[in-house]
Amino acid sequence: MRHGSIPGARGRVRPLTLLGDPVLRETCREVTDFGPELADLVEDLFATMYAAPGVGLAAGQIGVPLRVFVYDCPDDEDVRHVGHVVNPRLVAADGVVLRGPEGCLSLPGLEAGTERYDHAVVEGRTVTGEPVTVHGTGFFARCLQHECDHVEGRLYVDHLTGWRRRRSARQISRAPWHRASAGQTGM
Repeated sequence: MRHGSIPGARGRVRPLTLLGDPVLRETCREVTDFGPELADLVEDLFATMYAAPGVGLAAGQIGVPLRVFVYDCPDDEDVRHVGHVVNPRLVAADGVVLRGPEGCLSLPGLEAGTERYDHAVVEGRTVTGEPVTVHGTGFFARCLQHECDHVEGRLYVDHLTGWRRRRSARQISRAPWHRASAGQTGM
């Protein structure tokens, strides 16, 4: 039996911000108020992530430029990690660099082989302001690095080079959700 509430159960699903919206390219602001509005935001992030569905979601992806993200992501040993980080800082990304499939809820339907380290450590705060340190390996490390990029205004496509970058740019320009004019793909 699970004790406590299920993340997102009290949240509302919000519209996702798609590539082309300037908020995705903003460096998000530090959270200074750890009150009920922040708790509501975290619940909404979980509800939206589960509805999408995804394994992580940053506040900028629902149009809120604050340094907050949530996750419900397995590692390579299929251990499930569920939580959130407020004011995250990626303090370590090391180990082996692996290229693996990576997508983003703000670029729906697209995916590219993206290089990430197989170990990551993120420090930050909980929704109540308590310090938290999150360690991730494998796929979960990829998720942590991806979400930390979001709060800095970066996307996984920014890590692509050569033919992978060119292919992603073509896919973005053809995507039915692509609403930006030429030159605003964010790539």
